[in-house]
Amino acid sequence: MTQDEIIEMAKQAGFDPHDMSSDFTCNLKDINAFAKLVAQHEREACAKLCFEMWDKWMDADTSERDNLPRDAEDCAAAIRARGQA
Repeated sequence: MTQDEIIEMAKQAGFDPHDMSSDFTCNLKDINAFAKLVAQHEREACAKLCFEMWDKWMDADTSERDNLPRDAEDCAAAIRARGQA
């Protein structure tokens, strides 16, 4: 997730973009709205990753399929790896 995406989600959650300094304060309603947007963004990114892995497997030649990720464990590992980058 890029800094621009985070700032955009903060704006959508009701944060004032002109008041986002290091000593910025907010209320619980805004924090909850922001957390929901971040979670929604991450779920969509994970779903997209799973479909990309599936498409890659389906497009591969039969001889290549044994070397490609194609099950829930591989998809889960790829999702977890997103947080390592």
